[in-house]
Amino acid sequence: MQHIDLAYSWRPHHTESEPRNRLSPLRNPLMDLLNAVCDAGSIGAAAKSLDLSYRHVWGELKRWEQAMEQPLIVWEKGHSARLTAFAHKLLWAERQAQARLAPQISVLQAELEKTFSVAFDPDSHALPIYASHDDGLVLLREQAAAQALHLDLRFCGSVDAIRALNEGRCTVAGFHAPLNPQPHTLIARSYKPLLQPGNHKLIGFALRSQGLMIAPGNPLRIRGWMDLLRHEIRLVNRSRGTGTRLLLDNWLEMQSRVGTDLQGYSNEESSHSAVAACIAAGQADVGLGIASAAHAQGLDFLPLMQEAYWLVCHLSALESPAVLALRAILQAPVWQKQLSQLMGYTVSLASGDVQSLKNQLPWWHFKTKR
Repeated sequence: MQHIDLAYSWRPHHTESEPRNRLSPLRNPLMDLLNAVCDAGSIGAAAKSLDLSYRHVWGELKRWEQAMEQPLIVWEKGHSARLTAFAHKLLWAERQAQARLAPQISVLQAELEKTFSVAFDPDSHALPIYASHDDGLVLLREQAAAQALHLDLRFCGSVDAIRALNEGRCTVAGFHAPLNPQPHTLIARSYKPLLQPGNHKLIGFALRSQGLMIAPGNPLRIRGWMDLLRHEIRLVNRSRGTGTRLLLDNWLEMQSRVGTDLQGYSNEESSHSAVAACIAAGQADVGLGIASAAHAQGLDFLPLMQEAYWLVCHLSALESPAVLALRAILQAPVWQKQLSQLMGYTVSLASGDVQSLKNQLPWWHFKTKR
C-alpha cells in the first residue's frame, strides 16, 4: 500500500489558470511530468511545455525512478522518450482516482478558498485563545464568527492557558477562580507567579457554578465536599494544571488531606464533558465540574461555589482590533442573553469590561508612597 500526502497552493486571483491535462484541481508533480512526456514525446519538449529546464525534468524523473524503484521512461539513445508500462499504469490509476474524487475535491477546494478568504478580508479578525474548558466559550465562538471575529480556540488547563499567553502562543487566555480567592491558598500560589499587575489585563466574561456532578437521583446521597472522603465513592478527576483540579487540590490542602485519600483521584479526564460522560457511563460516582456539562449528560448537579471566569491579555493587545471586537461582542445584549440561558451561568456585570488584577485578585501588596 502506497502512502499518499495531500497539499495545496495559492495563486493570485487575477492570474489565469495554467494549461494542464488535469481532471481536477488536485495536482501531483510526477503526474504532471509524465503527462507532459506522454503528450510531447521527448524530455526537451516536455520541459518546454512545463516552462522548466531540460536538466530539471531529467533529474526529477531519475529521482522518482530511484524513489519508486521502478523505471518510468524508456531511455534509448536516438529514440524519442516514451513512458514505461509502469508509468502508463500510474497515469491510468491517477485518472481513475481523479474521476471518482473530482466532486469531493472541488468541494474541498471551494471550502479552502472560502476559509482562507478571511485572511485577506480587512474587516475580519482572527483571535488565538488558549482557555480552560468552558461551554460558554463554545457559544461565544459561534456568536463571534457571525460577526467576522474568528476565535482560534484551544482548550487546556487554566495554568497552561496563562503560560501560553506569556510565551506568546496566544493573544488571550481564559481561566477561572473562586470569587475573591484568599492569599496564600494553593489557587493564589498557582496563578500569582503567572500574572503581573500592569502587564496583564482582565476582561470580564462570566460567573458560573462549580459543583459535584452525580448520578440522577443521587443514589449515594452525596451532599458536599466531605462525601468525597467516603471510601465507597469513586471520583473522576480533572487533569493537572486545570482550574477545576486546583479547586479540588486547594480543598484537600485546607483539610490537611492528600489525593490518595480519595478513591479515583488519579482517574483523570481532560474536560468537564468527559468527566460527565464518565459518570453517566457508571465508571465513576462523582466529579467536580460545571452545571451545563452535567445537564448535557442527564446528571444531577450539586452546586458548591460560584466562580469567576476571566479572559486575560497583555496590556499591549488591549486596543488591538481583534480584542476590541471581542469586548464589543461580550458587552452586546444579544450575547449576554444567550449566555444567561446556559445552565449554571450568570452574565458578569463587567462582561467585556477591562478589570484590574489587583482589584479582582488581591494577592499583591504594594508599598504606598509617603
